[in-house]
Amino acid sequence: MNKINQLTEIHNSGKPYIIYKSKKGFDLYTNFSRKIVLNNKNINSFLNKKYKSKHKQTDLYIGFFGYELLNNLINIKIPSQKTINFPKGIFYKPEKKINISNKLKYKSGDKFKRSKFKININNNSYARIFNRFKKKIKSGETYQIKICTKYKTKSKINPLDFFSKLSQINLAPEAFMIRDKSYSIISCSPENLITKKGSDISTKPIAGTVKKTKVLNKTKALNYFRKNLKETKEHNMIVDMERNDLSRICKVGSVRLSKQKIVEEYKDLFHYVSLIKGKLKKNISNMDIIKAMMPGGSVIGCPKISTLNLLNNQERENRNIYTGSFGYIKFNGDMRFNIIIRSILNFKNVSEISVASGVVVDSNAKHEFNENYIKAKALIDLFK
Repeated sequence: MNKINQLTEIHNSGKPYIIYKSKKGFDLYTNFSRKIVLNNKNINSFLNKKYKSKHKQTDLYIGFFGYELLNNLINIKIPSQKTINFPKGIFYKPEKKINISNKLKYKSGDKFKRSKFKININNNSYARIFNRFKKKIKSGETYQIKICTKYKTKSKINPLDFFSKLSQINLAPEAFMIRDKSYSIISCSPENLITKKGSDISTKPIAGTVKKTKVLNKTKALNYFRKNLKETKEHNMIVDMERNDLSRICKVGSVRLSKQKIVEEYKDLFHYVSLIKGKLKKNISNMDIIKAMMPGGSVIGCPKISTLNLLNNQERENRNIYTGSFGYIKFNGDMRFNIIIRSILNFKNVSEISVASGVVVDSNAKHEFNENYIKAKALIDLFK
């Protein structure tokens, strides 16, 4: 049986499974022997527990940390907000791993109905929040902040069908999907937050987005970013913040910019990207790394702590998975985590797509509101 047929068989069986983009294709994880639903009480024991490696490909836990859980981990309080009671985080212990090629072709033929997408913040409301935050920036309370908007629709979806379509049109380096009995997540995240191998650690912040057009190619996009003062300021601030986050857990003098201000191309847009590397100090734990790096600064703003407090006091509903992190922790201590953006969470037959854009002192409200829609469009189009 070929591997796509194996995937189809697993999907049709109803078993939970996870797919994660790898360098050579996709990794499929299934046959979970353990499922840990995280909360504010058990996350410390989960991160601090030592596991004995048997040198298997499945010697790992794979799953996600939700945004609210990560805030609690660094002692940031979330005020009372509207919630759908989705788990704060879930990790799985797989017993089976299958490598699949990049050509992930699956079509269910399922027909589904959905309601019209509703946005939780309209243009006028966005402008009011934008102006409120701009005053905070001018007063020095923050230098950059990300306003989150959500698009929601009532729908049942086939997550593998959606993920297959998404991988063909927008193959992002941190794409993943989870199919469990009560929920599914589909994501085309482009952003790696943590890659750790031994004492080597890196992060790859994205700050800067421009819509693709017939006349705007990759070279012209790079020129646009370099000449655009707003995009340059935003990128520099995020890179400086994530260098600072790494410096808290890395040896003095080891943190460096490996790639600076390059352009990556996706279906509907170009991103402005840098790569930062460092060498970990001795005796740095998984907990130390998670607390230093999460939530990822590029989707929050800076400075991180004060900006998180401003955001949480403004937002009226939980972010759930959005701007949390998905990935794995191996039993030998190596780890890989992304930032959960460009994602669909389907829970209780409601699909939600969350996006955010950055506000700095010279930002324009209409431009940022429209940028949010550009980011959401590739996912909204899957429902057509």
